Amino acid sequence: MVTFVPAETPGDERGAFLNFVEAQRAAVRRAAFGLTEEQAASHPSASELSLSGLIKHVAEVELSWLRMAQQRPNERQRTKETWADAHRLVDGETIPETLAFWDGVVKETEEFVRSVPSLDDTFPLPPAPWFPKDGRVSIRWMLLHLVQEIGRHAGHADIIRESLDGKNSFELIDLEREG
Repeated sequence: MVTFVPAETPGDERGAFLNFVEAQRAAVRRAAFGLTEEQAASHPSASELSLSGLIKHVAEVELSWLRMAQQRPNERQRTKETWADAHRLVDGETIPETLAFWDGVVKETEEFVRSVPSLDDTFPLPPAPWFPKDGRVSIRWMLLHLVQEIGRHAGHADIIRESLDGKNSFELIDLEREG
């Protein structure tokens, strides 16, 4: 898993953005390394967040942004009634299945970003008070947003993991390399 973002060939802005997004994805995944399903689903703090729920949420958020950019329907669109299910594993879902789903989203995101004519290309957003007022964003903006969104949750994942067993990200990097 990516730990530090490699330097890109000068001018490879897409590659740089994708590497920064991947570094944040790897941090979220790393936080669950070596845990059981039960440990990853636990809530070791006052928050309702769990590592398995964060993994699912981040995967579905990335899919949501990808579908908006592609201007396609989101097959995992949440309603008010199912919103909480985006933050926990349900109906026998497992971490390996959720990571495999996310792997598919990652592949599709990277293929899409590499295929668009320009990172300046824009797409419409649905009306929502948390989206930019003009209702459109560029592919570049979306990638920066994914770095921010996934990075925020990577921080949550670090805190949850440290609360579970005291392991921090650097210790987990060492464990991954050994395993």
